[in-house]
Amino acid sequence: MSGKQAKMIVDKDFIISNIDNRIYGSFIEHLGRAVYEGIYEPGHPLADEQGFRQDVIELVKELNVPLVRYPGGNFVSGYNWEDGVGPKEDRPRRLELAWKTIETNEVGTNEFADWAKKVNSEVNMAVNLGTRGIDAARNLVEYCNHPSGSYWSDLRIKHGYKEPHKFKTWCLGNEMDGPWQIGHKTAEEYGRIACEAAKVMKWVDPTIELVACGSSSRAMKTFADWEATVLDHTYDHVEYISLHTYYGNRDNDTANFVARSLDMDAFIRSVAAICDYVKAKKRSKKTIHLSFDEWNVWYHSHDADSQRDPWQIAPPQLEDVYTFEDAILVGCMLITLLKHSDRVKIACMAQLVNVIAPIMTEKGGGAWKQTIFYPYMHASVYGRGAALNPIVSSPLYDSKDFTDVPYLESTAVYNEEKDELTIFAVNRDLHESLLLECDIRNFQEYRVIEHIVLENDDAKARNTAAARGQVQPHNRGDAGGKDGFVVASLPKFSWNVIRLAKRP
Repeated sequence: MSGKQAKMIVDKDFIISNIDNRIYGSFIEHLGRAVYEGIYEPGHPLADEQGFRQDVIELVKELNVPLVRYPGGNFVSGYNWEDGVGPKEDRPRRLELAWKTIETNEVGTNEFADWAKKVNSEVNMAVNLGTRGIDAARNLVEYCNHPSGSYWSDLRIKHGYKEPHKFKTWCLGNEMDGPWQIGHKTAEEYGRIACEAAKVMKWVDPTIELVACGSSSRAMKTFADWEATVLDHTYDHVEYISLHTYYGNRDNDTANFVARSLDMDAFIRSVAAICDYVKAKKRSKKTIHLSFDEWNVWYHSHDADSQRDPWQIAPPQLEDVYTFEDAILVGCMLITLLKHSDRVKIACMAQLVNVIAPIMTEKGGGAWKQTIFYPYMHASVYGRGAALNPIVSSPLYDSKDFTDVPYLESTAVYNEEKDELTIFAVNRDLHESLLLECDIRNFQEYRVIEHIVLENDDAKARNTAAARGQVQPHNRGDAGGKDGFVVASLPKFSWNVIRLAKRP
């Protein structure tokens, strides 16, 4: 038995929030092989009549992705949406400046709307506030959402889409404080155009919800002042502000790497505080929520991407091949999002296929699950309902950048409709198992039905085209209990999903 023990109290009355299912969203950008050779590959043996890969569709459906952000990302800041609608033979090829490729525009707004329906997802649409502005934004909303009887809505109908797409969630540009961004702006410049774009977009369709751009990351010099200034302009017209973060392990310090979700936690708390500052300043009754619409591990592909030749069509870009330790951090990040589900209503793992993604494909060949697929799938499938606020007592450790890191990272989700309770738990300890004792006396009638474990003796183990099953979960965990307690041994360095259901 492990020398380390942790305790947890779970009570159905200690509710953080009902979880917005969009917290399990993802992201498809016109970048690398995300669209072309990812979701779309005409001529592939498994392509459907529109050219979409059905094997990829099935994997996305397995993840149960409720929302997909599209079409960018840095791409959107130079994108003319009109290039991607109408007859394909008339669509122009463009120099795509954000990622230095050729964009063929074979897939555009309507095709992506069709694909989203195939995978049972909604579209989180982004407008270009880099090279474009208010006019293009309102026209796109009219094209997508207005029923008929106007120029742009009738053009959509002419293009074969009689019914409006009714996209509900819209992003007002992307990472506009980043000097790398096409049309980079100051906070004042962006705040003004975002405010005016938001107004007219909602005049076209008052039912939509809007996401203002936050800082590109917490490390930006603009951070905090940017959020406060942008919200000062847009507060009355938007529902969300965005957060983006990526983590890496270039110094090969695994204990420090898997503690980085603590940075994510601090980032969320900081942005929520800024939102509430502006709320107080404006004497507003409205609460701005958070859209964490880019998050993941990203660092493996940096060297390869820096050597890429420009102006190719859909070259491999940002194709991180994920390790087991990456999956552990992704699990911790998912738990962090759930802990903040009272403020984080939308989140998008960036991205979905081939580009820093849980799903990989071979051109003309198969598709497979990366290591990070599994915690994402488990959270999305079993993490629906109410996020609970457990009382956790865990042994701690210090790492290079963090102090008092709990070995146990855990939360619980109560699905009252299904009479299920799910405990998500990561054991960060690289060397020892962790004995978890969980007090669930408020769920006396619930019994353990499954204990899923993702573990591997090699923190650097990967799933590849040649070895697709190196890292995969099993359901041989030992969780069990009685009299209102659950006891489980969490294997060293592992992701755990303990599922309980009400038994008569």
